[in-house]
Amino acid sequence: MASSKHNKLCSFFYLCLFLTLVAAAEPQTESLLTLKSQLTDNFNSLKDWFINTPEVSDNLVACCSWSGVRCNQNSTSVVSVDLSSKNLAGSLSGKEFLVFTELLELNISDNSFSGEFPAEIFFNMTNLRSLDISRNNFSGRFPDGNGGDSSLKNLIFLDALSNSFSGPLPIHLSQLENLKVLNLAGSYFTGSIPSQYGSFKNLEFLHLGGNLLSGHIPQELGNLTTLTHMEIGYNSYEGVIPWEIGYMSELKYLDIAGANLSGFLPKHFSNLTKLESLFLFRNHLSREIPWELGEITSLVNLDLSDNHISGTIPESFSGLKNLRLLNLMFNEMSGTLPEVIAQLPSLDTLFIWNNYFSGSLPKSLGMNSKLRWVDVSTNSFQGEIPQGICSRGVLFKLILFSNNFTGTLSPSLSNCSTLVRIRLEDNSFSGVIPFSFSEIPDISYIDLSRNKLTGGIPLDISKATKLDYFNISNNPELGGKLPPHIWSAPSLQNFSASSCSISGGLPVFESCKSITVIELSNNNISGMLTPTVSTCGSLKKMDLSHNNLRGAIPSDKVFQSMGKHAYESNANLCGLPLKSCSAYSSRKLVSVLVACLVSILLMVVAALALYYIRQRSQGQWKMVSFAGLPHFTADDVLRSFGSAEPSEAVPASVSKAVLPTGITVIVRKIELHDKKKSVVLNVLTQMGNARHVNLVRLLGFCYNNHLVYVLYDNNLHTGTTLAEKMKTKKKDWQTKKRIITGVAKGLCFLHHECLPAIPHGDVKSSNILFDDDKIEPCLGEFGFKYMLHLNTGTYHETQNLLVHHPLFFLIVDSLKQIR
Repeated sequence: MASSKHNKLCSFFYLCLFLTLVAAAEPQTESLLTLKSQLTDNFNSLKDWFINTPEVSDNLVACCSWSGVRCNQNSTSVVSVDLSSKNLAGSLSGKEFLVFTELLELNISDNSFSGEFPAEIFFNMTNLRSLDISRNNFSGRFPDGNGGDSSLKNLIFLDALSNSFSGPLPIHLSQLENLKVLNLAGSYFTGSIPSQYGSFKNLEFLHLGGNLLSGHIPQELGNLTTLTHMEIGYNSYEGVIPWEIGYMSELKYLDIAGANLSGFLPKHFSNLTKLESLFLFRNHLSREIPWELGEITSLVNLDLSDNHISGTIPESFSGLKNLRLLNLMFNEMSGTLPEVIAQLPSLDTLFIWNNYFSGSLPKSLGMNSKLRWVDVSTNSFQGEIPQGICSRGVLFKLILFSNNFTGTLSPSLSNCSTLVRIRLEDNSFSGVIPFSFSEIPDISYIDLSRNKLTGGIPLDISKATKLDYFNISNNPELGGKLPPHIWSAPSLQNFSASSCSISGGLPVFESCKSITVIELSNNNISGMLTPTVSTCGSLKKMDLSHNNLRGAIPSDKVFQSMGKHAYESNANLCGLPLKSCSAYSSRKLVSVLVACLVSILLMVVAALALYYIRQRSQGQWKMVSFAGLPHFTADDVLRSFGSAEPSEAVPASVSKAVLPTGITVIVRKIELHDKKKSVVLNVLTQMGNARHVNLVRLLGFCYNNHLVYVLYDNNLHTGTTLAEKMKTKKKDWQTKKRIITGVAKGLCFLHHECLPAIPHGDVKSSNILFDDDKIEPCLGEFGFKYMLHLNTGTYHETQNLLVHHPLFFLIVDSLKQIR
């Protein structure tokens, strides 16, 4: 009791002392102490904000030595308050700032302040030069100044990036004649851009991107002749790009991407003689690229991707000597790739995929500039790969898939030691694979499938220490044998060589810790299976069907988990999950018995035919299983639903079921529409074969003529969603980055590694799932909405199901870096 009373007396004493000191402090120190008392400071960032004794002099300011506080030379007035990145929270009343009449700089960025931003800031701080409130959570309407007449006449810098404001953009800011930097991006402003924003006298930087702005872009913006940087994209405007923007003579950076704009590129942009970066991607621009655009010789970055631009690449682009990035992908352009593009001395990134280009690539491509990334996929190019495409020695991504290229692969590609990614699938390349893997040490991804290559797989593939994906499937004349040490490649995860006429035996499975997928179906592989595959702990899928393997399938867990389809059509192969070997040794006896029973079976079949017609008008149930689901029949799955009548087994569209081994799965029921069965089954099969660490696994499905039951992995559905994960990771930016990267990788795999691409169609927080103890995100429901559209007949070719929720525009943009 005595100790408790003593503690209370001490607390009371310190409180009285604090109040006495505050009362004795001069106004500026007192205001900062009041501000501290109103804030939440869980990390004690303001621990040095206190005074021990009252100041002796009335002129000196006690707070000048505090962290984040700077005073004038004689310490009589505070001129700067910098509380940025101090993990502070709470709301601001604003009254505590009224005494800072000499303040030049106020920075409270990168905290968790909330509530309305105090209008008092705009009343009395006439000397303020810089105001930074970015990366907080301020809400409500942005202050409109003192009755529309702000006192911040000397303000030069205003940054309110990434807040939660509502209402229109503040018009009164246009009266700040000294303002040079205005950043209101990503803060949920609505309405249109005020025409008054064209009256700034000295503005050099304007960023309004990532809001909810609408309406027409005002032509008055063309009056901003001092502006050098303008970003107003990622909004939803109406109409066209104002041609008056061509009057912004000092402009160096222009970004109006993702803005719902239509019309065409103004010819007046040729007046922007200082423009270095022009980003107009993801709009609805049409017609041809104007010839005059080639007169902007200062251009370094030009991105017109994801529009409806047609026509050819202008020959006037020969004048773009400083151009490094040319991105015209996802348009409707045609013609050839002009020789003038290959002559550009600074070009390092060329993206023109998903257009209608044809003809041959210029022979000099890569010889005049340090090309780093070339992607001309999904066009109609023909001819050979230019011999000098890697002559400058920095090419690291070469993407040419889905064209009509022919000829042999140039041996010079082996001399390109910087190559990381090669995608040449779906062409007509012939001849041998010229790669010497010891000379391309950084290669991680190679896809040469669906060509006409010969000569077998290079024997030194195991020396590719960073190679994780190798696909040579559907080269029917490739031939040769599997390299003896193929599985020991240290990073190899996916190896696909189906339909390649490969012969010989399977290499011994040893030192194969990373391999997850092996596809060798439809070859001439012979010999017996050895149990050493047990050392491949990561192996999830193996397809050895349609070969000449013989003997017994080892009882090893890895072999048994692959399912029957992995071994089908190997005539001399036996053992579970195929027929038992004892039955195989008695095959002749069985054949005699079968012949004797044929007539009986025919009669049984005839007798049952009427029963199935009457009782099972919906058709025979069938089962399709993918990797990860043990072999079951459709009846096994249907019985697990708890109903003897299959048509009523799953009354709800989504439910759970426990399979015979105790595995719990998520079940989705789909009612098939007329004549849509094959379409739906094809899409489901493609979805089931899609395997990626950031995708929820589709384990299998059973179906008849009218219903489909889709089985999903239940492990993630019992975990947490993105919204739940974010509640516990509000300040963990590293985790958020990892989550965004994982989602981006999953989307990139669906859109660019699957052929044809699988549109997710329904990206939202509830469809991003996690294990309870993991942070790796997994995309659920991928392709499901697309498949439902096909089933109901509501999908049209003009629809773009690759468009996602606005929260994921940034993720989709990052695909360009992952691709």
